[in-house]
Amino acid sequence: MKQDAAAGAVPTCFISNHEGFLGNIKKLIRDFVVTEIDVNGRQVTSEADVQAPECSLKTSARWKQDRCLQGPEDKRDGSLQGPEDGDISGLDLSASAPDSLDLSVVLGPAVSERLEHFVLSLRDEVEDGGGGNGDGNGDGGGNGNGGDGVGRKELSLGSFTDKYQRANVHRAVRHRFPFLMTVTIQPEIRVREDPDYRELSQLVSEEEAEDFFRFIDAKAQDSSYAFQPDDDKERRTAVHHFLNRKFGKLVETKTLGERHMSAISVRLRERGRPKKRTSDDRREEDVYTAFTLCKENLETLEAISYMAATLGVLPSDFSYAGIKDKRAVTYQSMVVKKVSPQRLMEKGLEFERRGMRLSHIRPAAEPLKLGRLRGNHFDLVVRHVRSHGANKSPSDEARRQLAGLVVEALQNVEARGFVNYYGPQRFGSGQGVPSDRVGLALLKEDTVNAVRLFFSPEDGDDLSSHAKRHFLQTDNAKESLALMPASKARERLMLRALNRYGTGPEGCAKAWLSLPHGMRVFYPHAYCSRVWNEAVAHRLATLGHGARKGDLVWTRDAQTAAADNDGEGERKAAQIHVVTEREEQEGVYALAQVLLPMPGNTVKYPENATGAWYRERLARDGLDKCRFRLAALKLNLPGCYRPMLASLCNLSYRLSDGDAAAAAGETAANAGGGKSQGQPAPPPEEETLTLSLNFDLDSSCYATVCLREIMKCDP
Repeated sequence: MKQDAAAGAVPTCFISNHEGFLGNIKKLIRDFVVTEIDVNGRQVTSEADVQAPECSLKTSARWKQDRCLQGPEDKRDGSLQGPEDGDISGLDLSASAPDSLDLSVVLGPAVSERLEHFVLSLRDEVEDGGGGNGDGNGDGGGNGNGGDGVGRKELSLGSFTDKYQRANVHRAVRHRFPFLMTVTIQPEIRVREDPDYRELSQLVSEEEAEDFFRFIDAKAQDSSYAFQPDDDKERRTAVHHFLNRKFGKLVETKTLGERHMSAISVRLRERGRPKKRTSDDRREEDVYTAFTLCKENLETLEAISYMAATLGVLPSDFSYAGIKDKRAVTYQSMVVKKVSPQRLMEKGLEFERRGMRLSHIRPAAEPLKLGRLRGNHFDLVVRHVRSHGANKSPSDEARRQLAGLVVEALQNVEARGFVNYYGPQRFGSGQGVPSDRVGLALLKEDTVNAVRLFFSPEDGDDLSSHAKRHFLQTDNAKESLALMPASKARERLMLRALNRYGTGPEGCAKAWLSLPHGMRVFYPHAYCSRVWNEAVAHRLATLGHGARKGDLVWTRDAQTAAADNDGEGERKAAQIHVVTEREEQEGVYALAQVLLPMPGNTVKYPENATGAWYRERLARDGLDKCRFRLAALKLNLPGCYRPMLASLCNLSYRLSDGDAAAAAGETAANAGGGKSQGQPAPPPEEETLTLSLNFDLDSSCYATVCLREIMKCDP
């Protein structure tokens, strides 16, 4: 059975000895639904809400309506096109049809190629510091007068008699090249470099300048844009002055964030809204809004990055209790700072287009704390259930035997639990380099190597891998950023910082600091999780399935407190008891009560062979003197204690015949890259069994690990 590197971080060790069975999970996104359980034991969404969000792309009618609301005064300052030609104010570029933004389609291959050469000539001028004296023949020259040449060198794109076609040309050119101005001299369209872009790119990175001008051109109602955090107050002041001088009628700006790492947020003005901030605006910074986030096929941190950019706040302004699976439909509680409930509701349609739906939006008094949840409820579907070694549809008798195997497996795990491994998600399933290797480099304070490991490409030639390879080969963060897909939030944040600060040790440290704390700490935690997984496998192999002398357990008081879990999940060292020889002989403690520490600076290790194993394991990785405090990266890893075994609660299940609809859906899922890594599935036309499962797990427990114990294979 094929396993990726992340799956290899989860050792194969089982508690029960039933036979198990084969099956495929996550064939469809809706086959894996995760609903957070809050500290009061309630699911964060009602049963009626458990459905995948519909990613609405119905933008045409809304665009037409928005266009009717826009006036000539909404054109970007400095543009010379007529109001009916270049007005793209109502258009949502993120939802546009691909062909409508493809210059080779809009302009034709020949003109598109001339435009590319024109752009290259402008870039060469910037690097050489010269002007231009072109003749306007379409080869990149035109009407230059020497000097700096900014905004004067032009290229004719041809004549377009249809005004809608002209509007499409304006939109496509400025989306692809935000640093260009499009000028209509009816029916001809010309392009030239925008002097405002040149001025802004001297203050911020070119990537940020391009993104800002796309934001200005789109003029999406109630939208906002946030520049990267910057600790240079004078540069932030210069950016504020530039924006107010050039775009003061369109936007308002404010500074958000901490004192030494603040970011400028830009928001489109409402009609008639005064330029000066009101007391309500200032009070908004102290507002907390809670909501339930339903997301589909998105990482939690990726969803936060998108919401932060849309709302004009920092990713660190969002707080949550836990990170949820990517390839699933998930429901979780969140709190965002500096955003009112009303403003969050106004962004609902925009979020839905990205596979997110917000509900139960309400005021809150404080942010959420990581780990403050009781657990998660899972609604899962295992398709093509079959016995180990089966390659064809089972007979009636075989089906009855298979049903018996399934029931036996579920009853065993319900009674005995499963080894509480961290699942493959913890180590970056599908990544070129597992996250724990990046975390090890960070713990060694080797930020340069950590960056290069972070950008290790996956197998294949997707856009993200291509961008990563380009960075590793050229060390050019700017070009790699242009290649990196917009959906890769972490990679883009890192590349922007590397472009600004360089790729040396200091620049790499700043690149890591550009990530929100939750993203940054993920990697050292991944390393500690791998060590924990290896520790529990070693402990079970060497000391068996009982509590032994020197093992760690919670004290009696701590066990009582755990029964009434407040959601924090971790126990302090003062609540940890070391098993004595007498307690081992009398069987005072069971294996389910034994804890193993996650490496950190506040934990104690077992006082037996397992403790010695920890010391040897950390020394082997060069961490024998590691204090698990990384001042340069503002990270502190205190460690925690994790039970060796986990158990599921409120189990219910149903075994039924598979149907054609599920098979058809599965085919679609596979076409989208959702193939299972289990055994080959039978052809869709064969009759198969489907297992539906519903159960609860404590926080930080993995359903995929539970399924592996049930099925005795990697599902």
